[in-house]
Amino acid sequence: MNSVVAENPVTREPAAVSGQKLPLSRKIRAYIHLTKPQVIELLLVTTAPTMIFAAGGFPNLWLILNTLVGGAMAAGASGAFNCYIDRESDRKMKRTEKRPLVTGELSDKEALIFAWVLAVVSIVYLWLLVNPLSALLGVVAIFLYVVFYSIFLKRRTSQNIVWGGLAGCMPVFIAWAAVTNSLSWAAVVLFTVIFLWTPPHYWPLSMKYAEDYKAAGIPMLGAIATAKSVSVQVVLYGWAMVICSLLLVPVGGAGWVYTLSAVIAGGWFLYNCHKLHSLAAQEKATSRTAMTVFHGSITYLTVLFIALAVDPFVGGPVMSGALI
Repeated sequence: MNSVVAENPVTREPAAVSGQKLPLSRKIRAYIHLTKPQVIELLLVTTAPTMIFAAGGFPNLWLILNTLVGGAMAAGASGAFNCYIDRESDRKMKRTEKRPLVTGELSDKEALIFAWVLAVVSIVYLWLLVNPLSALLGVVAIFLYVVFYSIFLKRRTSQNIVWGGLAGCMPVFIAWAAVTNSLSWAAVVLFTVIFLWTPPHYWPLSMKYAEDYKAAGIPMLGAIATAKSVSVQVVLYGWAMVICSLLLVPVGGAGWVYTLSAVIAGGWFLYNCHKLHSLAAQEKATSRTAMTVFHGSITYLTVLFIALAVDPFVGGPVMSGALI
């Protein structure tokens, strides 16, 4: 970056100057920000519950901790790579104006070195303290997010978030592999639930920030399609997601706690999706309506996976002879 002092448009305080020595605490915060901690938090919501369900109870606590730490580092490395790759686009978007490569708190070189180091450490950590399969799945997760999504898909297709969302599904596989050292059809169901969840989660957000994405030249569906068209896709993916979540009953032996939660939370989320579509069809949809679906998707996923964690401790499977 050049050495001109940038002004933060929100606080109106000078941003960091390239080459200027920052206090250690601020530097650490910048590195943490680079990892996209809000994304890591969402990914970890799915990890521990999946481990508990796979084990049919509580796995070894050290195994849970090491899987969470290794997975968080892998996700953080992916986020850091993404910030480096998207640094020019981020400078054109209000939503990303506080990222450390935009403010100048970190240099491009610092970010790239940090991303590589964190990626290598995360894979070695998973290999040594969890198992090799989880480490290999961690490599796949990083590759999918950094190369497949950030480099190849994001600027080439409006379906970028659909296939790029594969990376966000990988924590389920890593969690299952950590406990069983294998994968199963139940893990595939959970993987697919998150895959189908990603579009109705992210496309409403892209509706709100449509102008940002247009300015950056990123063809997110919410930025290039009408609200009605986006809402149709949100509804379709929402229904597919809820139906898929119920497959865990016959395939994975899920009990009544998970089943009831999947039905109630799924029905509530679908109501919000249909409300968005109804308003969009009348050309009355607003960014507030879209963000209701966005935040609702997070609530839905959290409830579903909390139920997944509780399920092994309360009652038996709804359907006998389930394939676990």
